[in-house]
Amino acid sequence: MDTKELENLPDKEGEIEKGTSHIVIELIEYEHNAVVSKSIMKKATGSINALSFASGEGLNEKVSPFDTYVQIIDGSAIIEIDGKASTLKTGDGILIPAHKPSHIEPNGRFKLILTVIKSGYE
Repeated sequence: MDTKELENLPDKEGEIEKGTSHIVIELIEYEHNAVVSKSIMKKATGSINALSFASGEGLNEKVSPFDTYVQIIDGSAIIEIDGKASTLKTGDGILIPAHKPSHIEPNGRFKLILTVIKSGYE
């Protein structure tokens, strides 16, 4: 039997078979000195991405025109939204409101799921 079938990991395009369970933390792997991003689902109304960050890697400040939900699935990170910092650890999530500056600082290596909701902004 194919091990991919056992693990239910995304295929090379990042698609997860709909209606099957998967292990969230295994959606993406760490790479040395890198930020890795894998698209899980992309639609006109939003997207879901898995990201892994090597120690010392983060995301620079940006302002998104859409609401964005961040959930830490491994490790921890400091997420600053509009000047207010929050330390999130495995299992924690936070909603970044549209049009607010935010950035993600490393707290060691970590993985997260990033969900962007575009509907309602037409």
